[in-house]
Amino acid sequence: MRTTLFLMCAAAFAPGWAQAAAPGAISGAVPGVASVVGARAVSGVVSGGASGAAAPVRIAPSSPQPAAQPAGPDTHVILLGTGNPNPDPQRMGPAVAIVSGDRVYLVDCGPGVVLRAAQAGLKMEQLTRVFVTHLHSDHTVGYPDLIFTPAVTGRLEPFEAYGPPGLRAMTAHVLKAWRQDMDIRLHGLEPSVPRAYVVKAHDVKPGEIYRDGAMRVVAFAVNHGTWKHAYGYRFEAPDKAIVISGDTTYSEGLIRAAKGCDILIHEVYSEKGLTRRTADWQRYHAAFHTSGPGVGRVGAQVRPRKLVLYHQLLMGETPDEILQEVRGRFDGETIYGTDLEVVR
Repeated sequence: MRTTLFLMCAAAFAPGWAQAAAPGAISGAVPGVASVVGARAVSGVVSGGASGAAAPVRIAPSSPQPAAQPAGPDTHVILLGTGNPNPDPQRMGPAVAIVSGDRVYLVDCGPGVVLRAAQAGLKMEQLTRVFVTHLHSDHTVGYPDLIFTPAVTGRLEPFEAYGPPGLRAMTAHVLKAWRQDMDIRLHGLEPSVPRAYVVKAHDVKPGEIYRDGAMRVVAFAVNHGTWKHAYGYRFEAPDKAIVISGDTTYSEGLIRAAKGCDILIHEVYSEKGLTRRTADWQRYHAAFHTSGPGVGRVGAQVRPRKLVLYHQLLMGETPDEILQEVRGRFDGETIYGTDLEVVR
C-alpha cells in the first residue's frame, strides 16, 4: 500500500502535459515486436556427368533451426556504497543497485551515490527509481544528487521514489530548496528535459509496493531502534530473489521475508569492537544495529546462497575478524562487501 506525492516544477510544463501515473504503473508497456517469417532456406548441388549432360538438380530443404532464445535478465547486485556515517574515501554512503536486464533498482542514496553509479557503468538515464529503507541522513543525503544530477545529464523519464512515511515531505523540501536551480535550467538557455525533473514520491506501508515486467518489490518492517518506520526490501526477478536488510537489529520479520532468497545483503557491526565503546554507544548500537554473531544467526535461518555484509562498523576490528564472528554461526558463503563489488 502507498500514498503518492506527484511533484514537479509546474511552470515548466504546458497545460495538460503532465499526467499522474496510474498506481503501480511505473514503466510504460513496450509495443509488441512483429515476428518476421522468412522463406525457408533452400540448398542444392548441381553436378555434371562425364558426358556433360545436365544432371538433375536435387533440392533439399534445410532443417528447421530452433528459434534463438532471448538472453536472461542476469539479475545482479552492484554495491555502490558500503559505508556508514564515518567518512571513508574508500566507502561511500549506503547505496545498492539491483540490475535486471537494462533496468536499475536503487536502494538508498547515501553520499556519493551518483558518482559510484557512474563508476559502475550505469547510465544516468537508468537512474529512474529508488527504494529508501529509512530516513537517516547517511542513507538519504545523496537524494538531491539522485534527483537533479541525472535530470541534468541524461535521464529522460520522471523519477520514482518509494520509502517510509516522511519521504514525501522530504521530497517536497528538497524540491523547494532547489527551486531556483530548476527555474534557471528549465527556463534559461540550457537544453533540458522537463520530464526528468518530475519526482513522484510514495510513502509506502509493508507489503508489495512495486511491480513491473522485470521485478516485484516487497517492503517489510525492521526494528531500527526508535525509528517508527524502517524497512527492508525483497526484490523478486524471474531468475533471482535478493533481500536487503537496511539498518536493523536481529529481526524475525526479516528472517521470514528473506526465506528462499538467493542473495541477502545485511548490515553488521563487530561484537568484539563494541566492547571498546562507551556505555552509551553500546546501548545505541545494540538497539539499532546487528552484531556479527547476530548476522550469522540470521544467515543460519535464512540459508541464502550468498550472504553479503555492508554498512560495516568495524570499531577497531578487521574485516576478517567480523567475518569470523559471522561464520561462527553461518557456514554458507559470506562476502565482506566493498564499493563497486558485483555479486551474482
